[in-house]
Amino acid sequence: MSANSPKEIVNEFWHLMSTNDFYSVAAVLSPNFAMEWPQTRERICGAENFARMNAEYPAHGQWQFTINRLVDGEAEAVSDVSVTDGVQSARVISFFTVDQGKILRLVEFWPDPYEPLANRAHLVEMME
Repeated sequence: MSANSPKEIVNEFWHLMSTNDFYSVAAVLSPNFAMEWPQTRERICGAENFARMNAEYPAHGQWQFTINRLVDGEAEAVSDVSVTDGVQSARVISFFTVDQGKILRLVEFWPDPYEPLANRAHLVEMME
């Protein structure tokens, strides 16, 4: 796997996530893997805790992941992914650090959607 680019590794990460077998994701995670959520100041260390956290999260059905954008560099990649279980929907911006062909660090931001401000309505067009 060390010959793969960060983009390929992150693409495989999202493919494995889409199986909803969160323990399978360990295949692309470093033994020293850590994930951070700066918005809640939480850190999840290790593939086992990552898998358990995802498996134990309340869901209404199978999770589906749609990659909207995936950008990579020499040892990093960034993804913009839409996530849904058929009832809940969210968007996650994820920053991956790859070392020796495995994901070492993942920093995720889960932004909340909000209504646009009325004072700029004359300057913008609404997106789908």
